[in-house]
Amino acid sequence: QVQLVGSGGGLVQAGGSLRLSCAASGSFVSINTMGWYRQAPGKQRELVATIPRGGTTNYADSVKGRFTVSRDNAKNTVYLQMNSLKPEDTSVYSCYADVQTSLITRSRGFWGQGTQVTVSS
Repeated sequence: QVQLVGSGGGLVQAGGSLRLSCAASGSFVSINTMGWYRQAPGKQRELVATIPRGGTTNYADSVKGRFTVSRDNAKNTVYLQMNSLKPEDTSVYSCYADVQTSLITRSRGFWGQGTQVTVSS
């Protein structure tokens, strides 16, 4: 079983910064892509940023230049540094990991519980 536990959300004023973290634990062989998605009330979930185990990061156009995704493979943790936050960034942010749970099965996706980020104007 794999668990993703996220933390770091909260309330911040526009222009401020927050850092989200998400750690994976449990039994698995390796973690491929990790990332962050968000979903605001009444809206569809959208990709924020992803980072493969080795390769190029990917960002939504709306956060490019403001958010930075990174990971620590030794700690099985993905981070999201959010700067210059805007009220439209208000959402529930959930971490995601594509995990190889055994050598004989395909990798599968796991989700964290979500953390609320609220940006006041």
